[in-house]
Amino acid sequence: MYPSGLTGDPYVTTYVSPRVRFVHQLEEVRDAVLTMGSMVDKAVDYAIDALRRRDVTLMQRVIKDDRHINRQRFDIEQSALLLMATQQPMASDLRFLASVLHITTDLERMGDHARSVSRLGLKLNTEAPLKLPTELPRMADLCRDRLRRALDAFVARDADAALQIAGQDVTTDALQDAIYRDLLQVMLNDPDAIRRGTYLLWVAHNIERIGDHITNVCERVIFAVTGRMEELTERSVEFADTDPVSRA
Repeated sequence: MYPSGLTGDPYVTTYVSPRVRFVHQLEEVRDAVLTMGSMVDKAVDYAIDALRRRDVTLMQRVIKDDRHINRQRFDIEQSALLLMATQQPMASDLRFLASVLHITTDLERMGDHARSVSRLGLKLNTEAPLKLPTELPRMADLCRDRLRRALDAFVARDADAALQIAGQDVTTDALQDAIYRDLLQVMLNDPDAIRRGTYLLWVAHNIERIGDHITNVCERVIFAVTGRMEELTERSVEFADTDPVSRA
């Protein structure tokens, strides 16, 4: 084995072009974003599982581990900004790095919402058990699936997939509406359940906000690929789906 950058001949060095080195650095940033996404995915999974099982230890772990997600964000931002300052990237590379700065912010906020779910779980654990709405785990599972696919689209530079994933946020909103209706009915029928029901309403709100941040990630994927910056509202996604020519 020879030291990095050397061939078998100790007097001949292997030249690595600045572009090749820069591409490798971009790949490192990309991989760090994927690692952060995996951390967030796990936090959401643990938060809902702990809520379902009333597992205080797991709730406290989610709350404590959020600092690692925050640290990952700062490390990625520092790397991205350093590359922007020292390499003067152009066109698609610059859009990629700019998108990374926004994506990591959204991922960090998702981690905060998972932490909030666990904090609400600790409050719920001081009360008598209240049945979780069946739509709540479905909301979380949908968000986790959308997050994974949004990051796949980020890696594949697939703007069409990102647009499709953004459009699925309407399902998250519908599940939240169903939870609101169910819990309001529970609280009307049993005033003693108002505090617990309110906590669960806030849990649903936090999961819904995770879905919104995933849509933000999709917006940045589309920007990185196409250079177009637009807010993916429900109406805009429907229009894009029915009029593909407008996106050419």
